[in-house]
Amino acid sequence: MAEIIQRDGSWAFDGTTVRITPGLHRSVPLFRQTYGEIVVPLEAVAGIVYEPERRRGRLRMCLREGADPLLQATGGRLPEAADPYRLLVDVDRSGLAEYVVEEIRNALLLDQVPKEPTRSYLLPGPPVPVSVRSSDGTVSFDGARVRIDWADTSDRVKRATGPRIIAVGDLVQVEWLPNSGHEDGFLRFVTRETPFSNRPASKLPAEKDPFALDLWGSVQRDLLTALVATAVTARMPHPSAQADASGAGRPQRRAAAVPAQADHHDALLRRLRELGELHRDGVLTDEEFARTKAVILRGFQEGPSSAGPVRCG
Repeated sequence: MAEIIQRDGSWAFDGTTVRITPGLHRSVPLFRQTYGEIVVPLEAVAGIVYEPERRRGRLRMCLREGADPLLQATGGRLPEAADPYRLLVDVDRSGLAEYVVEEIRNALLLDQVPKEPTRSYLLPGPPVPVSVRSSDGTVSFDGARVRIDWADTSDRVKRATGPRIIAVGDLVQVEWLPNSGHEDGFLRFVTRETPFSNRPASKLPAEKDPFALDLWGSVQRDLLTALVATAVTARMPHPSAQADASGAGRPQRRAAAVPAQADHHDALLRRLRELGELHRDGVLTDEEFARTKAVILRGFQEGPSSAGPVRCG
């Protein structure tokens, strides 16, 4: 057993798994304490390194692409302190950290663990049900459906539509960006109704999108929305399955371009109709209607786009 215990948490390697336990000290971010213990199978590990510094070093573990729904959902955008695959190490424990690195590297060589992307998730993600209250509302997930209940401070457009309930089978993508304290974040659920509206300039801003939570309040609290993003991602088709379904040939992609454009425009037209109904019912003022309508119309000019792959850094 190779084990290192620090104020930041502990890592223990038994030859087959790395058990990562967050520390209980107040300096440990709320996200890591809430996410809890993570058991990483050796086959999910792509590499590990110890980075010594003058006062405190860092253990860093990189997982194989596609192995962890947490990394898939957050796309490497977790703040450094909230990343469970980083461990701060006191300088007098640097030798122990290097020993842990050596043991895991030797095991990777002996087991001939590949570094290629995985074909399925090797970690389960957080258990369900899970519910998080954010600055824009409460988002819950029971393993089959996502429910968003808007806060009193949410935009009128959102509150007018009522609670949003989305089945996992209707989702094609979960987008998450943390609230940095300097720039708002968001948690957006892209459904089959709008599969190609994943370009910022071609969709509603998060504050008005009834399929998105606008994260603008407490940074620590809003960061917990990554729990829901991860739990949902873990129960969606693996990225490798989505890639297989989409096909690899360029001619196929060109052939699908026209239907994609049509689907994108149909979704925007539905949004416009919903917006018009809210305006006619007196829910939206003329100014709110005009401003939101302008954003939707920009989507017709931008057209559909696709998101790039998520890689472990």
